[in-house]
Amino acid sequence: MKEGLSLNEFYESVQLTARDKFDIRTVTLGAEILSCISDSIEKTNELVRKRIFSLAKNFNHKARKVENEFGVPIINKRITLTPAALVIANLFKNDRDHDLKICLDYAKNLDAIANELKIDFIGGYGALVENGTTYADKMIIESLPLVLSQTGKVCAFINVASTKAGINMDVVARLGQIILETAGQSEQAIGCAKLVVFANAVNDNPFMAGGFHGITCKDSVINVGISGPGAIRSAIANLPKDLPLEDLANEIKKAAFKITRAGELIGRQVAKELGVKFGSVDLSLAPTTQVGDSVGEVLELIGLETVGTHGTTAALALLTDAVKKGGIMASANIGGLSGAFIPVSEDKFLADAVKKKCLTLDKLEALTAICSVGLDMVAIPGDTRTTTISAIIADEMAIGVMNHKTTAVRIIPVPGKKAGEHVSWGGLLGGAYIIEVHKERSDGLIWRKGQIPPPLTSFRN
Repeated sequence: MKEGLSLNEFYESVQLTARDKFDIRTVTLGAEILSCISDSIEKTNELVRKRIFSLAKNFNHKARKVENEFGVPIINKRITLTPAALVIANLFKNDRDHDLKICLDYAKNLDAIANELKIDFIGGYGALVENGTTYADKMIIESLPLVLSQTGKVCAFINVASTKAGINMDVVARLGQIILETAGQSEQAIGCAKLVVFANAVNDNPFMAGGFHGITCKDSVINVGISGPGAIRSAIANLPKDLPLEDLANEIKKAAFKITRAGELIGRQVAKELGVKFGSVDLSLAPTTQVGDSVGEVLELIGLETVGTHGTTAALALLTDAVKKGGIMASANIGGLSGAFIPVSEDKFLADAVKKKCLTLDKLEALTAICSVGLDMVAIPGDTRTTTISAIIADEMAIGVMNHKTTAVRIIPVPGKKAGEHVSWGGLLGGAYIIEVHKERSDGLIWRKGQIPPPLTSFRN
């Protein structure tokens, strides 16, 4: 039996796996690569490659070994890196064509590394621009359509807002255009599924597409993202329908405790095998397209006829709070986003609710005041105006900034698709019904640009 793991905990993790579809959604290796900065893209790429391989050459093998020892599947193995804008800034020459080529060369190198190591995704292609943009930040943003359409495993993020800085509306305005360009350059707009726009991005997020290795993090670290909707579902499915909500919350807390404990045990073992430090467990309930692994179904079991109806926000608040309380009791190393994900295309109950027009874009926006992230894997009509996309982003950023929480947008305008039609990406990304957006324009707001100032509550020194 592994050090720190009791016999009861071992059997509990096996039981969760067999009965409740429990798995480790991701084990993510974070790596600092500022030490790879050099005077040429060729040398930088080589140093990045050496750095990653020094840490991750046995990543897949070690993760499989731990899978077999514990009997708990590890679904994704991922790597997060220092934001690209910091790593390649010195290579730019203020020549757009030259600098876009630098961006693409760097991203293709990351893609090749991910393919050689047989990992699922590699993150960190992005920039932190909530306070303004450097030339390097601008080039990273401008390169997104090119990079996301010509690589398969590279994931990108842009942090455009924070409670301390406010919202950078110059970048928000441009990102509406960038997202539409990315959709047009990639099959079924799949490139947009690899881009997350954040407010208050966290340094230790193990999930993709928005994960990156923050500059305040350890040199190298293992962070774990658990997947627990199935375990929560099993915990409450057979409870009395009239059970008081505080008792229901206690049952959810107990289940969250178990899955968090199991997640940390496995994460620590992977870290030990790789010889790196363990970082944190992200408590976020991450659904999949599999039957019995749905956040939407959990919300309906709490007492909703269909997710999206009145009361959905309250049910999600109960669920998210109970998961956090149970997880914090289980581990001193809670990090990442830690709450509940509502990715529309990856959760059958959410997708069906969109089809029924019960779950709308406005309701999803309201839910993001409660959940881990925000508008996640939301498919919209391909002819949506760029200013409308920017306005949707701005609304989400405002929720995050005003509420001191992380919010994000992963939105996908699918070329040729209209509201009510379906798009399928397959695999973990699943498929989604195209959700309707407001026809009324927001152009005047978006083209003012500038900075939305931080709220009064940000001044807490």
